[in-house]
Amino acid sequence: MKKTAFLFVFLTLIFCVPALAEPGAAWPVVTAAKLPRWRGFNLLDKFNQGNARPFNEEDFRLIAQLGFNFVRLPMDYRCWIKDGNWEQFNEAALQEIDQAVELGNKYHLHVCLNFHRAPGYTVAKPAEKMDLFSDPEALRICQLHWATFAKRYKGIPSARLSFNLLNEPKDVKIEQFVAVIRGLVTAIRQEDPDRLIISDGLHWGGQPVLELADLHIAQAGRGYAPMEISHYQASWVKSQNYPPPAWPRAQKYPGTITQPQKAVGNHEIVIQGPLPAAVTLRLHVGRVSGAATFVVEADAVPVFQHAFACGPGAGEWKQAVFVEKYKVYQNVYDRDYTAVLPRGAQCIRLHVTAGDWLSLSELGFRPEGAAGEDVLALEEGFTKKAEPFAYAPGTAKGPFVGLPMYDQAWLWKQGVQPWLDAESQGIGVLIGEWGVYNKTPHAVALTWAENCLDNWKRAGLGWALWNFRGSFGVLDSGRTDVHYEDFQGHKLDRQLLELLEKY
Repeated sequence: MKKTAFLFVFLTLIFCVPALAEPGAAWPVVTAAKLPRWRGFNLLDKFNQGNARPFNEEDFRLIAQLGFNFVRLPMDYRCWIKDGNWEQFNEAALQEIDQAVELGNKYHLHVCLNFHRAPGYTVAKPAEKMDLFSDPEALRICQLHWATFAKRYKGIPSARLSFNLLNEPKDVKIEQFVAVIRGLVTAIRQEDPDRLIISDGLHWGGQPVLELADLHIAQAGRGYAPMEISHYQASWVKSQNYPPPAWPRAQKYPGTITQPQKAVGNHEIVIQGPLPAAVTLRLHVGRVSGAATFVVEADAVPVFQHAFACGPGAGEWKQAVFVEKYKVYQNVYDRDYTAVLPRGAQCIRLHVTAGDWLSLSELGFRPEGAAGEDVLALEEGFTKKAEPFAYAPGTAKGPFVGLPMYDQAWLWKQGVQPWLDAESQGIGVLIGEWGVYNKTPHAVALTWAENCLDNWKRAGLGWALWNFRGSFGVLDSGRTDVHYEDFQGHKLDRQLLELLEKY
């Protein structure tokens, strides 16, 4: 009986626990034109000077044990300089990075070193005193830092180690960006001509840069779109107006309604029926300019009418705002109004009959007898006119028919196809960061994540979740709607882990 039990445990360990790579196991072939389909995580131990610490071997061990093969280390250069002098290096801090590189070798994980904050560049706060993209001195120092790493790790194969130059460059002129990347690549290759180099794309890593193709370096994209899903209620982005997450869902719809005589033309919203039941329509009014008589009609019969008139002081609005440029009050109302649409209505029209304009930020549709409402998020602006759409609750294509959707096809079009086009020009591609902050409902997060993962698998692209432990991760993420599993001293999100393992 004891022998049988021992055999059962032995077989379980062999077949059910992901095995660490054997010492000397082959590493995947790596070229700048075609990266392996790495799968792994970002580790944040040197992400910020304020909480920098040595990298944790347990993370490397667990990542390998769970079957993954990649870690990206986004780092702050202030972690390895002395006394704020960006030309003096702290050898003890550099040795902690050496240890991470060796842990990657020990656990058969590719290590990608990234300057999340580089001399003269950051997307975080506080800003750098110099600008890497316009100041030659900042570029010289950044070249010095990357050259130091290149010299230090020369001889380590690119199958084990890569350099990811700058994290998520945003609104940088293309010619300035290309010049800086060329300068950094030159500095690295003077010390180590064979090192695999990866550049994040422009616009926060979302756009490949074909102008870098002749450098024979790889590029990295992002998986955070739309941010209303990935960064819902995140404090470090402007998330306060993000709608409650849902996936898939209609894209934001133009919500600025103008009177017909304005120079931009007549902007109105037309909703097509027939409505299968009476519907309570909730209208969330954002801003009103000057005065606006707002009317909702169902088959040309008014079912709601309100004369908005802005002015100083207290009123129906939440905030009175005088816009000096136009010499007019454009007050913030930020409140709901309701109209009842009759059963069978064929055409619902929302328009301004007199005055200037108003903006709606949400439309909520609650059919008679329904437990909840269908919500359509709207955005302010004059650049787009609202196209008619149909409200068809309970149908296969409903509730909003005819609207562009945020869905898996949209993710492919905006987040995969441009990178495949770049790959066809000899640029290897990796999704260097992606994930969902812990305030997005877990069911929504998993549905969105599976669409992303399925797309990347079909495209042959690797990825690194932000992060392993923490608010985006599989361990200790702090979600309130997850039943966590105790796992080696951590709280494991088993559903997310199994999803990642599947792809």
